Amino acid sequence: MARNCCDAADVGDAHNDPRWRRVLWVALALNAIMFAIEIVAGIAADSRALQADALDFLGDSANYAISLGVAGMAIAWRARAALAKAATMLGFGLWVLGSALWGFFVGASPDAGTMGIVGFLALAVNLAVAGMLFRYRTGDANMRSVWICSRNDAIGNVAVLAAAVGVFGTGAAWPDLAVAGILASLAIWGSAEVFVQARRELRTSI
Repeated sequence: MARNCCDAADVGDAHNDPRWRRVLWVALALNAIMFAIEIVAGIAADSRALQADALDFLGDSANYAISLGVAGMAIAWRARAALAKAATMLGFGLWVLGSALWGFFVGASPDAGTMGIVGFLALAVNLAVAGMLFRYRTGDANMRSVWICSRNDAIGNVAVLAAAVGVFGTGAAWPDLAVAGILASLAIWGSAEVFVQARRELRTSI
């Protein structure tokens, strides 16, 4: 009987699977393009949420590049790469949290229209990437970190769209700042998930 496509046994050897590498290359290209679009739009729209999401795209691009670099290596090296990515996710989360607090104290005037258009585009891209990576979500810490990043991105994009609606409806900046805080929390929580699994894999590989 054919094994389930989401079975961990199927994805265990995916680091040597050309399909895994192709998915990562596509994800890397899409994330790099979206970083460029969102950082420009976020600055122009004075949106902390868009700027945070743009930096998330940049961080994911780096994560995909690291995953491509360690594909086919021993699990210990993949686990070390996952630890590096967990640190990156944590740093991103702390930066976004600080940016949101700064915007709260100094004030901001985000443009809801730009937030909505760019947020919708980002959501479409992240759903496509998450769909491509879905079958690899039960792999090792390195694969799981890639899936968690994509999952968090899609959730974050929905939050950005909600912030755009909130900014439009209230005429205030607090929905944008609140979403930036949510994105920070997702990054910090995701980094903890990846760190725990990567440490467990390192212990078992010794």
